[in-house]
Amino acid sequence: MDLAYLRAHPEHLPTFLTHQRIRETPVAGGDICAASRLTLDDGHSVFAKTWPETAGGPAPEGFFAAEAAGLRWLREAGTVAVPEVVVALPELLALEWVDPGEPTPGAAERFGRELAGLHRAGASAFGAGWNGFIGALPADNTPDPGPWSTWFARARLVPYLRRSVDGGALTGAEAGLVEQVVERIGEFGGDEPPARIHGDLWPGNALWGADDRVWLVDPAAHGGHRETDLAQLALFGGAPHLDRILAAYAEEWPLADGWRERMPLHQLHLMLVHTALFGAAYRDAVARTARAALAGLGRATVDG
Repeated sequence: MDLAYLRAHPEHLPTFLTHQRIRETPVAGGDICAASRLTLDDGHSVFAKTWPETAGGPAPEGFFAAEAAGLRWLREAGTVAVPEVVVALPELLALEWVDPGEPTPGAAERFGRELAGLHRAGASAFGAGWNGFIGALPADNTPDPGPWSTWFARARLVPYLRRSVDGGALTGAEAGLVEQVVERIGEFGGDEPPARIHGDLWPGNALWGADDRVWLVDPAAHGGHRETDLAQLALFGGAPHLDRILAAYAEEWPLADGWRERMPLHQLHLMLVHTALFGAAYRDAVARTARAALAGLGRATVDG
């Protein structure tokens, strides 16, 4: 099987894998899926993701289709580097292989400019035209005209707050902080028309390539707020050369006043996803992020 054959007959890939007709090498691929490098007969490689056998069942319906749709939509903008979708099947996804490289200031600055271009490509509404996922959890992508703040509270904060409380990951104290954020969502300002965003852009989903570019992987792509991607890049220690990324972005498309104070608001979504997925280990992170968001308003009463 070579790359041309795989593109023409993607449905044959599972059979070739089952019968060990393709060299398969396990690689790092995130917290949810099993990942491998597939080396084809013509020397090309692809990156393959499958639902792990340890999950005890098949992938959620539409899981890989959502990622494929998001990757294609981001790639259509023709700005930031996004791997080509080679195979998209219910049980697996195969993408263009990207050779990893080292973070450089030049790549960071280019990425900042390209990310601004991606966001400028826009979206017809908040949400998307396909059912979404964030990690292994469903994400409500029902198209919504906005404003962004009310959509974000309804579709990106409240569902994961409920899951986290129902699963015992958050107590009443942390839930109360998040509820204050939701109640005051209209006070944060910064509402903008929908941008074309990655949606899960923590630093691990920005792949620094050997071509001295930053590639976007593992998206939860949708029409959202451009500040969300930038705020997520600052999580978990921050992306390498984050200051260069932000400065280049701002030169290309300046951000609205108050964007730094709103960063915790945007980060709260992923923190709640973490308590919904991984439990109470992220309880304190949710509380800290909610407090920081409220403090950014300058006149919040923060308890707990």
